[in-house]
Amino acid sequence: MVKPGAVQPVHAPHPILDAYYSDVPSKRTFLRAIFDRAAIDYNRIDRLLAFGTGSWYRRQALLRAGLTAGMRALDVGVGTGLVAREIKRVLGGNGDVIGIDPSAGMMTSGGIEGVCLVQGRAEVLPFADASFDFLTLGFALRHLDDLEHVFAEFRRVLRPEGKILVLEITRPSGRLARGLTRIYMREIVPFLSGAIARDRETPRLYRYYWDTIESCAPPERVIATLRAAGFRNVDRHVEIGLFSEYRAIA
Repeated sequence: MVKPGAVQPVHAPHPILDAYYSDVPSKRTFLRAIFDRAAIDYNRIDRLLAFGTGSWYRRQALLRAGLTAGMRALDVGVGTGLVAREIKRVLGGNGDVIGIDPSAGMMTSGGIEGVCLVQGRAEVLPFADASFDFLTLGFALRHLDDLEHVFAEFRRVLRPEGKILVLEITRPSGRLARGLTRIYMREIVPFLSGAIARDRETPRLYRYYWDTIESCAPPERVIATLRAAGFRNVDRHVEIGLFSEYRAIA
């Protein structure tokens, strides 16, 4: 249930969801706990959710956004390394990748090789100004505290002409497509994940996923907030009416 009257940042990605937490501090606690617990199942469920196409799609999105060999990249919300692995594949041996995430459980369960991992939050990036050529946020926009603040942090750590790619699942605009997606993501995926998960909290994570997708800021607001943070050439590429790729230049 969305709780629009609860205290939260002005530019929060979605209202407080009181079925899961009551305010921003309890949201952070909830997210760390549920991701730490579900980490053991995360990669297997991702393959189920994406019908095995997740790695290919992430790699193509990175290429579309301009990732090239020699870049120094930061993967915010690195999780189990699903995006970071594809960054490494694109860069080959010519480039540097750092991943940051608040969930130690996610990072340690992913077996991420060749990526420097840092525990921390997008809201307070522990990196110097102009440190990176490329920055990604993979399907974690909904978990942020405040879009305006985080996008300003992203621009701070990017070098001039540095590139950003924000991947997110966006609620379909059509009524039928939205209804079918809701049934799949909020009912079928949690049910199937419950059948194969090793932790009983995993199905709840995927129900939470859809609830945040359904109540998330619309694409035009995400684009406007990126522009307000000082990014240029902001655009949005959409795949199958569901996967949004927000791209911009610092």
